[in-house]
Amino acid sequence: MLRTERLSAGYGMFQALFDVSFHVAPGEVVALIGANGAGKSTLLRAIVGSVPAARDSVTLDGTPVGGCSEIERLHMGIALVPEGRRLFPSLTVEENLLLAAGNGRPGPWTVARLFRELPALDGLRRRPATALSGGQQQLVALCRALASNPHYVLCDEVSLGLSPVAVDAVYGLLAKVRNEGVAMVLVEQNVRRALGASHRYYCLQKGRIVLEGASREADYGRVATAYFGV
Repeated sequence: MLRTERLSAGYGMFQALFDVSFHVAPGEVVALIGANGAGKSTLLRAIVGSVPAARDSVTLDGTPVGGCSEIERLHMGIALVPEGRRLFPSLTVEENLLLAAGNGRPGPWTVARLFRELPALDGLRRRPATALSGGQQQLVALCRALASNPHYVLCDEVSLGLSPVAVDAVYGLLAKVRNEGVAMVLVEQNVRRALGASHRYYCLQKGRIVLEGASREADYGRVATAYFGV
């Protein structure tokens, strides 16, 4: 189980998270929702190690990992699909995936398999990754995370700025990942889509969790109130 316990984090003098306790179990999909600036991205970055956090505030299967580096956490099976995708512009689609595979773990999500699962990307494998459409780039970013064969995939704003067709393609791949038992955390502005694709949800407001529950039992009125802080 991947867990945070009373996690506080921020950037220099600015504190973005306050005592956040959160967990995702193996094979579970958890939605993380909240308005812009609520602290969602900071929470994901603290979990993967790009934002400092106290050692005991992040644990994996009961072992503190808060002091571990990003690459160490990747080797432990925690991968991030960052907001904005952050693909290497000087590398092709295939090179982006091969680099991730080389830094990851052995497992079923090989680069060859990823191209089989997404034939549309196979035809683009030699193109510069950042020369693709936004939806195609998002698929590459997700494939890059999968190529490391993680147990946990943290997806930051997976549908932001994408067309409906591109969003469907991204969620189609996420469904395949979920069906193979990979746990996911979805940061998503589309609340209904996030709840529909997840088992549980947390709502963040100003760096604190203000609501959580089973996604299928979510009261949209309460969620909207927590989301907007009204």
